[in-house]
Order: sequence, then structure tokens, then C-alpha cells
Amino acid sequence: MKVKKFVAPTMPEVMMKIRKDLGPDAVILSSKEVQQDGLIGFFKKKNIEVIAALDPKPEGRQKKEKPVIHQSNNRSVSKEKPDINEQVLREINQLRTWIERNGESKPKFPLEYTQLYDILINQEVKQELAEEVINSIIGANEQKINASVSIGREELINEVAKRLNTISLDGIDYRKKVVHLVGPTGVGKTTTIAKIAANCVLKDKKKVAFITMDTYRIAAIDQLKTYSKILDVPLEVAYTIEDYQQARKKFENYDLVLVDTAGRNFRDWKYVKELGQLIDLQADLKTFLVLSLTTRSSDLETIVNQFKSIPIDQLIFTKTDETETYGAILNLCMEKKLGVAYLTDGQNVPDDIKEVTPQLLSRMIVGEKSNE
Repeated sequence: MKVKKFVAPTMPEVMMKIRKDLGPDAVILSSKEVQQDGLIGFFKKKNIEVIAALDPKPEGRQKKEKPVIHQSNNRSVSKEKPDINEQVLREINQLRTWIERNGESKPKFPLEYTQLYDILINQEVKQELAEEVINSIIGANEQKINASVSIGREELINEVAKRLNTISLDGIDYRKKVVHLVGPTGVGKTTTIAKIAANCVLKDKKKVAFITMDTYRIAAIDQLKTYSKILDVPLEVAYTIEDYQQARKKFENYDLVLVDTAGRNFRDWKYVKELGQLIDLQADLKTFLVLSLTTRSSDLETIVNQFKSIPIDQLIFTKTDETETYGAILNLCMEKKLGVAYLTDGQNVPDDIKEVTPQLLSRMIVGEKSNE
């Protein structure tokens, strides 16, 4: 018996390799999904690995009759035609066996709740968390298994909101006078600081000051200077830790001091370590980690893990208008036990920023627009 391993990105591609190498009489012995290492451990690719075999003298197989050959004008013509239908059926059966063995292990819920489960999965809520949510709904509504999907969807929103009720969603409350915004580059920290300041100055009539430590980008300093002039808010640029400490002392009588930190590669441990020297456990300090929802869910989790050495109080999610997938919010909030301070959805200051509620977040996560 000839046994060989075949690997390809999809099952049909594997089958083509098997048919080409071993022929149509090959049989599949085993199959599984494997991962191929990517660049420096990232971007791993999923492939299908199949062990196939060909027995040149299989037992119990009837010997095929030799085809009758007729000579016509010096050309050999075979009367035997390949049984294409039999070959196709064999491959279909092999595919079906593989799918049954290796297909996604989707939990078995009643139809209406399976549709709700699919909503969460499509929103990139993690499978284990999605199952937990659906099982809670079913457990609380055993008499409503035949309820309409519209009713079930509202129950899904309420169940997600119930979980979000366990985290903090308060944002700026002025109990802590100094607020740092940290996060990777390009997520919109500077614009977000301006939006927060505008609301504090214009709506709450508070005395606000800026400190920027984003001295790596001249444009960031100029941007914050512009906002400081418009809002009549003082700004100090801190190039060193000593500058930062002096600026904090200068603004000690202000209601709120907003600190714009440098946006850098979140995988740069040196950057995170530098932030840790600034951000300590002082009673008057609060830290928001700013994340863009256009970032892949796996990268969002990596970013949060990278900042775990810093005492993060809450998350701010930006660019909510540039995506329709919000399941990462629920994943991070539940797994990391972090609250959400604000959502931002545009460049307009101060309009494009929202305070959050459990219902607002849950409707987004379930894929519904909220009127809040």
C-alpha cells in the first residue's frame, strides 16, 4: 500500500493533489486542520492535512475487463469509458466524511437561538462567550423556545447588556484630576482628548489643562495647540519626566488635566516601560487605553496584553463609524474586566464622542443601531 501526506489550503485543493498523485482509487485515511507558521510567529495560515493511500491490489475488487481495442486507420480506440459519475460520488463521500469529522463544532441550539448565536459569531464575539450568552437566554426562557426571532433578538440585547452592567462605564467624573490617554499610534488619541476637553469646558464649565508628551510628532503638538487656543485651555509640552512633573504642579489647581502620550508601536516594550514611569497608582490619576475598532480583534487583545503592566482604568474605542463589527468590545470587557469610557465616531470636535450605556453597547454588539 502506498501512503502519502498531502497539504493544501482547502479540501478541494487537497483532493486535486491526491487524484493527480495517487489516482482516483486513492482513499483518505485521516484529515485534520493544521497551522503553518507565519512571519515571526504572526499571521499563521490554516491548511488541511490529509493522509491518503492507494492499494495496488485491493482485496475484493473485481478484475476489470480489458478494454476492446479496434484498429481504425492506424489509431487505437478504446470502448471503455471512465466512470466519471462513480469517481465524483466517491470524492463527494470523502468530502462529506471530512466535513463531518473536521467541520466547525457548532453548538446545537433550537433554530431561533442558533440564529442569535450566529449574530454574535458574525460580530466576532468569541465562541465560548457566545455559547454562554445563548445558554443563559435559553435557561431563562425555557417556555419560549418557539418565540419569534424578533423577540429573541431583544432578549439577546438584554442579556449582553446585563453582562455589561458589571463593568464601569462612567468616563470622566472629576474625582481624579489627571487623565492619561495611552495607546498605539494612529488610533486618534489627540482628537479624542480635544473632544473630552470640549465637553468638560463647554458643558460642565470645568477648568481644564493639556499636557502633551507626544513630542515624536510635531503635527500632534501643533494639533493640540490649535485645540488649546480654540477652547482657551493652557498647554504644556513635556519633553522629559521632569517637564511632565513640573507641568502637573503648574496645573494642580485645575479641575482636570488631560495628558496626551506618545503614540508608538504597541509591540515596543521600551515605549510601554516609559509610560509606566509616568503612570503610577496615585489617587488623583486615571488612565484610558485608546483602541481603534478598525484593528483586528486578535491585535486588540495583543495591545491590551502589552499594556497590562500599566494600571488601565477604562477603554476608549475610536472609529466606530468605520466598521460594522463590534464583538471585540464584549470580548475585551468580559475577559479583561475593563470598562468603557467613551466611543468616538468621527473627526468633529466636540460632537463625535459618546458616553456609553449597557444598552448602547449591547445594541452595537448585536448589530443594531441605537437611538441613544
